[in-house]
Amino acid sequence: MTDFRILIVEDEEAIAKMIQMNLRVAGYKTDIYMDGLKAAEHIKEDSRYDLALLDVMVPGMDGFELLEVLKPYKIPVIFLTAKDDIESKIHGLKGGAEDYIVKPFEILELMVRIEKVLERNKKQSEIIKILDLEINNAEHTVRKAGVEVNLKPKEFELLSVLAKNRNRAISREKLLSMVWGYEFEGETRTVDVHIGQLRKKLNLSENIKTISKMGYRLED
Repeated sequence: MTDFRILIVEDEEAIAKMIQMNLRVAGYKTDIYMDGLKAAEHIKEDSRYDLALLDVMVPGMDGFELLEVLKPYKIPVIFLTAKDDIESKIHGLKGGAEDYIVKPFEILELMVRIEKVLERNKKQSEIIKILDLEINNAEHTVRKAGVEVNLKPKEFELLSVLAKNRNRAISREKLLSMVWGYEFEGETRTVDVHIGQLRKKLNLSENIKTISKMGYRLED
């Protein structure tokens, strides 16, 4: 588990629970509030959050109003909302939100955006620990049981993406876009080759699972 705490303010229980489940799998601690006013009252008692995910249209106090409550506590905000009109987006972003995501959204996209916001606000740890690995994103180094293992740049980036999304299946196409970039024109076989190298160099054959007709998942 990490020490990162994320506040979820969402009045659709199914969406809130889905987000919470995925955040917990990734190691984040979460609290859910389905009413903006109750969330605001809670913040006055406990403001130790690293990020808030706010729906705009919640009862009690809407997301835009709640954003103003969070500002003095310097809690970064990502809006998750069905309001896709340009006026609402401008209102949210000019109001101080870090990001504005329109529903429906892919959970992996949300996880990546959360990571980026935490990085921008210097909250994301530069070191990821999983299994017997220590992945240092600042130094671009990997240690296994304390011993440094030499990885090629793309092998390192691929491992980092898998580790940040531990226990979550990621398609080959998504891995291509996240590691090699959207302009990369290679075949998904490139991912398979690099996965093979990671399994061999780090003895991760049992932990990097192949998901049939989909992609890969790093399990801890």
